[in-house]
Amino acid sequence: MTSEQDHTPAGEGEQRAARALAESGIAHEIVRHGPVRSLAEAAAARGIDPSGIVKTLVVRRGDDDYLFVLVPGDRTISWPKLRALLGVSRMSMPDAATAQEVTGYERGTITPFGSLRAWPVVADERVPGRPASIGGGGHGVGARVDGDDLVRVLDATVADVTEPLPDGAA
Repeated sequence: MTSEQDHTPAGEGEQRAARALAESGIAHEIVRHGPVRSLAEAAAARGIDPSGIVKTLVVRRGDDDYLFVLVPGDRTISWPKLRALLGVSRMSMPDAATAQEVTGYERGTITPFGSLRAWPVVADERVPGRPASIGGGGHGVGARVDGDDLVRVLDATVADVTEPLPDGAA
């Protein structure tokens, strides 16, 4: 299934993500679409339900200690669940500039594939068992993958670490 919908020139982040996806051996399809202003618009542009978009969130556990959390588009991190899973009392999300500095990707384009550093990955239990669309390293770019393959290739810890978004927040 490794393919691309069109041949629009890719930016550096998108190229890095595409190389990492290919090197991982995961079957994927790169999907490009125009600018979007919300997760719901991104899902519509990618032809999937918002829950099929898998957000890659950067979480800081301590000084220079980060991890990726894979969160379905219709959900948000449950901090109590994530802290309990990891056995830590404090965690936070870095600001956009720090997230870009430590991953090489702008917020809204972040993917574990091709990040400047490899970090542990926690995937919400709703990620496996279904198709997923993850960030592709550039704005308006996604990568369709199988959720089971995603957690396997990333050696992700799978657990219930999310809760539903408040009504209307997607």
